[in-house]
Amino acid sequence: MGLNKNKIVGYTALVMAIIGSALILVGIFKYTDYAIGFSIAGVGFFAIAWAFNALRGRI
Repeated sequence: MGLNKNKIVGYTALVMAIIGSALILVGIFKYTDYAIGFSIAGVGFFAIAWAFNALRGRI
């Protein structure tokens, strides 16, 4: 399995999107008092994953 830079950035974007989703879901279902903080952190992970995905073909 040959990984070049674009595949690594793509996998990183996928993992960060999964972590962002997990943060949002944990905030909603487990810690409802702190849901806004978890949601803000999850959206931040989504934003960074989006930036990695946008840079994937240009690296």
